[in-house]
Amino acid sequence: MNKKKIINDPVYGFINIPSEVVFDLISHPYFQRLRYIKQLGMTHLVYPGALHTRFHHALGAMHLMSLAIEVLRGKGHEITVEEEEAATIAILLHDIGHGPFSHALEHTLVNGIKHEDISMFMMEKLNVEFEGRLTLAINIFKGDYHKHFLPQLVSSQLDLDRMDYLNRDSFFTGVSEGVISFDRIIKMFNVLDNQLVIEEKGIYSIEKFLIARRLMYWQVYLHKTVIAGEMLLVKILERAKKLASNGEILFATPALQHFLKNDIAEIDFFSTEDHLLQFSKLDDQDIFASVKVWVDHSDNILSKLCAMLTQRNLYKVEISNNEPYENRVRDLRERMAAFLNLNETDVCYFVFTDIIRNRAYNAGIGNINILLKNNTIIDIAKASDLSNLESLDKTVKKHILCYPRII
Repeated sequence: MNKKKIINDPVYGFINIPSEVVFDLISHPYFQRLRYIKQLGMTHLVYPGALHTRFHHALGAMHLMSLAIEVLRGKGHEITVEEEEAATIAILLHDIGHGPFSHALEHTLVNGIKHEDISMFMMEKLNVEFEGRLTLAINIFKGDYHKHFLPQLVSSQLDLDRMDYLNRDSFFTGVSEGVISFDRIIKMFNVLDNQLVIEEKGIYSIEKFLIARRLMYWQVYLHKTVIAGEMLLVKILERAKKLASNGEILFATPALQHFLKNDIAEIDFFSTEDHLLQFSKLDDQDIFASVKVWVDHSDNILSKLCAMLTQRNLYKVEISNNEPYENRVRDLRERMAAFLNLNETDVCYFVFTDIIRNRAYNAGIGNINILLKNNTIIDIAKASDLSNLESLDKTVKKHILCYPRII
């Protein structure tokens, strides 16, 4: 069987599957599941085109890795065939542990278990299945490899993961502020003392990359309607889990049922294969099929929340720099409790506060270093003549207040 396939990608054109082992990994059920998990969760509620999947994204990041390695080899840096395959596998599988509506899931069904740790767990299982062929890829994924620039291509402030998702998300949402010069940035890649650096003439492309990331967060990822959809799903899953824990019978696929009925601590998840087996069967379809059925559930709170989501009657979200006034929150809760005949605990499914954060660049972790013509390096925030670039290193924290539009 010919395993050297070509995939037509709407963002980059033709993408090559470079080797048999990569083809076999893409064909594996763990990876095929990503076809049914949207990259941007609830973002399609605002940008209808944002229906691309984590499968698309993983293949795109793999393609960028092949471009990056070609550039670095062309500049005289030795990357063996084994290292190229390992780096390709590491970036291909970097998101394999994402669940459906990942951020909502991480707050409810697999509470506190990070998708990066699940990715690592899955890669270790695959390594056994593939008779140790993923060992080097796992070392690169963990950042535990002596050629530090290879792990930096997989995970850093300027990794190929971010480069693809900015490019791809801006393409599918139609938000042009996210468009970056990915090809020019990759052409400016170089290595000094085993560290990934950017040649000085690429500085303006990096500035645009960082500003695009910040704009995409406020305009797409943290758009208030996207937040409303995600928060609504969080509350739905919280309520469903509470009901299931109390012995209520809820419609759900076996995989979803497993996580609704069981409180799974982090140590339990990684100590047995059963939880991973069920997790690897979960995708968007499990969640949304259940939400559609729960619209008719006898529990008034669950049915009301599910009806709000399926009819796109989302929370109203107010975003501000300061914490909402307690009197206002209390007033909204009292009105909602009276409207739906709810007690003080249950009204928190409908009126609540939270915090969102945005940090476009973290100079303390994996700095983006600019290689000057005199062969010295300097951090992008100091090298740039944009006065606002240093401000991107600060975490912007905003308070949100969510409540139904009917009150």
